[in-house]
Order: sequence, then C-alpha cells, then structure tokens
Amino acid sequence: MKLLDIVIKDAILPQLAATERDDAIAEIIDKMVEANALSPKLRDEFIKAIIKREKRGSTGFGHGVAVPHVKHPSITEMAVAIAVSPSGVEFNALDKQPVYCIFLLLSPEDRPEDHLDAMEAIFGNLSQETFRRFLRQATKVEDVITLLEETDANATMR
Repeated sequence: MKLLDIVIKDAILPQLAATERDDAIAEIIDKMVEANALSPKLRDEFIKAIIKREKRGSTGFGHGVAVPHVKHPSITEMAVAIAVSPSGVEFNALDKQPVYCIFLLLSPEDRPEDHLDAMEAIFGNLSQETFRRFLRQATKVEDVITLLEETDANATMR
C-alpha cells in the first residue's frame, strides 16, 4: 500500500500548533473535517474515540512518532492525516519523549486487513530514521507530499 493512496493531502499539517495530546488530536481531526475526509457531525465522536484508544495504550511508539488510529462503521475509505509539530507534543510515548510526527489513521470497521496494510505502510516508513528526519524538517505541505512521493517510488523499486 502506498502512503499517497491513503494520505489526505488537504489533511497535512506541517505546523501543528497543539503541544498536548488531546489538543493535537482535535486539531488533526478538525483538519480532516476541513478536508472533507470526515463529517463535521462526527468530529466530537472521533476525538473521543481516539482519546479513549490512547488511554488504553499510547500510540506514541518512540523516536518522536505517534500513530493514533480508530476503526469506525461510518468510515468507508482509509484516511490518514499527517501532522508535524515543530515544538513536540506530550503524547505519553513509550520512550517518554515528545512526539514530532503524527499519522492519524481512520479505517473502515469492516476491512481489518486494509487497516493492517495501512499500519504496515506507515510503520515501515516511520521506522526509518531518514524518513523521520526529513518529515520533521518539512515546513510546508509540499515538502511532506514530495517526501511521500519519493518514499512511495522507492517502495515500488524494492
């Protein structure tokens, strides 16, 4: 699965303002609503669902990254938002360090295999130090899209 197939380009936030987890989740969900990837009526429900998931176990996996995610019956297509925080977000990460790169994944409830494929594509890239470094340096949406294009092209060649 290619990242650009699931990332909503209009839901890329290269300058996330929030510094706390719950505020960051709300800011990213608002961007998904603004990008028409999520109904405004479902905004609060999704924020609550993602925070509830985070309380069960942080999706801040270390190395400055987090991948909050939720499966929901109202989602028909996989949708990913990307946020880059210049100052870092307190995400209760496993390594106790701030998070700088957040991939928020919304998945259809009835397609668990697609959810796993998306998580694999996201983690496959976030596990690479070079990818994380370039993502953290991105200051514009175009920078993030260029990185994703290069990443997807390299994945095709492997």
